[in-house]
Amino acid sequence: MNSNFDIIIVGGGAAGFFTAINIVEKNPKLKVAILERGQNVLEKVRISGGGRCNVTHACFVPNDLVKFYPRGEKELRGPFHQFCSGDTIEWFEKHGVELKIEEDGRMFPTTDSSQTIIDCFLTAVKKLKIEVLTGQSVQSLFKASAYWKVETNHETYSCQKLIMTTGSNPKIWEILQNIGHTIVSPVPSLFTFNIKDTRIKDLMGLSAFAKVKVKGTKLEAVGPLLITHWGMSGPGILRLSAWGARELFEKNYQFILEVNWLNDVTFEEAIDTLKELKQEHAKKAVSKKSPFEFPNRLWESLVLAAGISEDVKWADLTKKQLSDLSNQLTNGQFQVNGKSTFKEEFVTAGGIDLKEINFKTMESKLHQNLFFAGEIVNIDAITGGFNFQNAWTSGFIVAQSLTS
Repeated sequence: MNSNFDIIIVGGGAAGFFTAINIVEKNPKLKVAILERGQNVLEKVRISGGGRCNVTHACFVPNDLVKFYPRGEKELRGPFHQFCSGDTIEWFEKHGVELKIEEDGRMFPTTDSSQTIIDCFLTAVKKLKIEVLTGQSVQSLFKASAYWKVETNHETYSCQKLIMTTGSNPKIWEILQNIGHTIVSPVPSLFTFNIKDTRIKDLMGLSAFAKVKVKGTKLEAVGPLLITHWGMSGPGILRLSAWGARELFEKNYQFILEVNWLNDVTFEEAIDTLKELKQEHAKKAVSKKSPFEFPNRLWESLVLAAGISEDVKWADLTKKQLSDLSNQLTNGQFQVNGKSTFKEEFVTAGGIDLKEINFKTMESKLHQNLFFAGEIVNIDAITGGFNFQNAWTSGFIVAQSLTS
């Protein structure tokens, strides 16, 4: 078996396959191999989006798209102008895969099966004669003057250009550190908050559109908040966890979460509304029906938390009770103790320092002919197809720079 290649790609995931296919489609003469440490390739693609593969997001303007990346916003602007979500849709269509847009903007294959994406990639590498070598765990990298040597547990390979697409793999990060790259240490990025609090104790499954803040910091987010068995989740919380990945890690996930159940309504505005309700509904019990756009059971719980018992009528509310209720509505303080992983979508913030990469080519600034694509670099996004879009874009740019 010949172990010399023009290009070797380490990592048989989404970014690795996409890069390889784009390279050989542009230049069929190149001899390309993908090295994968596991026995199976594309494992993350298989489980992503609950087995449906959330390929990208229907956000087609590069300057809007970058806003979904807590790390990488500045760096991805140029790359997204070269290859954005619209290009992704077109690419997959050309390769026989049609995508559809769901209400929340996420995009999936019309088959609703990640196997469609996997088959598309496997068919392409076969057709293009790209070698896929599994069970190859990289042990070291060595740079000679004109080529790279890649040593695995089975074999030593050599290539002129080396592309690393290994995702969040600590062992590979360590190997890259040994050749001079800086690794921003990984911390979890998408997680839910563990909260034990009588106000939400029996409200599992309830959802409200809220503004959430981490007390004493600049971190805040707006979006649907879901009350769960363990505490709080939903897009608003996940967004906060992504943007606050480093800061919350440093707090050891112990902090006060401030919740405004009325989103943008201030304490004073809430008091005014409550005073109007006091006039309008004088004879009705306060706790009976939520006057705001969130569930009755949540309203009931916040009314109780403000020290207003079930049978108290609007007319009988004291000034203090009005103030306490307004406070519960616009500035509920919840103690967070720890976090839980969000579904199987384990995303980490961390990876190769962005300052060490040329984003026009995705080449290392420290080593010629060493390239990166996907989550191996310190870029991550919130959930919704954005992490895959980063893989497609960075893979496309590597392919461009190697074949133009």
